[in-house]
Amino acid sequence: MSVDALERVFAEIDEDELVELALALGNLDSPTGLEGAASDHVYEWCAAEGFEPRRLALFPERANVVARMPGAGGGQSLMFNSHLDTTIAREETLTTPRAAAPEHHTAWREGRRLIGNGIVNNKGVMATWMTACRALKRSGVRLRGDVVMTMVVGEIGVEPVDEFQPPQYIAKEAGARYVVNRGVTADWAVVAEGTSFALCWVEAGKAFFKIGVHGDEPPLYTPYLPRPTGIADSPNAIVRATAVIQAIEEWAYEYEREHTYECEGGTVVPKVSVNAVRSGVPYKITKTPSICQLYVDARITPKQDPRSVQRELEAAIAPTGIPVTVEPIAYRRGYEATGVEPLVRDVEAAHEQVIGGTPERPIKAITSMWRDSNVFIEAGIPTVVYGPGASVGGGNFAMEIDDLTTAARAYAAIAMQVCGVA
Repeated sequence: MSVDALERVFAEIDEDELVELALALGNLDSPTGLEGAASDHVYEWCAAEGFEPRRLALFPERANVVARMPGAGGGQSLMFNSHLDTTIAREETLTTPRAAAPEHHTAWREGRRLIGNGIVNNKGVMATWMTACRALKRSGVRLRGDVVMTMVVGEIGVEPVDEFQPPQYIAKEAGARYVVNRGVTADWAVVAEGTSFALCWVEAGKAFFKIGVHGDEPPLYTPYLPRPTGIADSPNAIVRATAVIQAIEEWAYEYEREHTYECEGGTVVPKVSVNAVRSGVPYKITKTPSICQLYVDARITPKQDPRSVQRELEAAIAPTGIPVTVEPIAYRRGYEATGVEPLVRDVEAAHEQVIGGTPERPIKAITSMWRDSNVFIEAGIPTVVYGPGASVGGGNFAMEIDDLTTAARAYAAIAMQVCGVA
């Protein structure tokens, strides 16, 4: 790749245009299931820039957008991917008391930073490689291989359970997986997410479980409660659930230490957490509930399966003596990419040209989550995750404008490195 060609492309990366696109997307509120306005915006942007986009939608009101920059021929193809949906809906006050706060639904500039959940995860990052593709097109530098642009819905984990069912409650089947199943593939893929410019090619899977903790039947009217009782023999399922939660917490630490997965592409530390509880009737709290349902998020490594995790979970609860039922409610595999070495070398070369040095591996939390890279790897596309900024999962809602501009340059260089310059 010639320095002249690279400089011609870099000259077409306009910071003001990049910031404008990132803020426009960040100000289109798009919690999972409501990505329609953001989807329409990227479609119209791609059309205006001559990328001839198309919509691929399991649900018409929340379409994935796919566009292609055709190469001259003789090169390999590269897919860029980011997601349109954001993590917090306004009504999710039981997990996030400030769910309606501006940083979760809007975006703004403060000096040399852009603020907003949607900027960090993931539309600001999306704007960087979209800008890189526009710069390649404007520069007149022709690549040999195609560049495939995928702006997808449903990356954030909304899984159907109980009365929360599709079409409102469904995510990943509608996003990257739907796009791949419609024939959108490439030789290589870069999932653009916040890694602080670290590089990885492994991500965790997940197994979700619903645990029914059983109390006495029929329920007792509060004045009839026997006292004293222990936790395990309380007639109240909520009280019994506290012992079950304690057992899960004690097991969870042993679980992550036993199953930590290390590879060249990063380290997966599979965490377990009880993240939802349902029991009783808030407007009629005169009776002890006979059932308390716990919802458990268990992350798994590429070597694990949900059945073995369920057996471990049941074994951890058994010593409490409390009657429970354990029901799997979701399973998504995690993957370590294979055959990815040529792409890694190309990304490292681009990183060295734009930033200098060699990209490190990200913090373990980054490789211990689920990302759309799992979909592409499962489809046989060697995939890496690489991008600017820290993850929103750690409470970060700001992105440096300098990092966004650097990312646009890095993605342009990666495309030239992978696809080749005609």
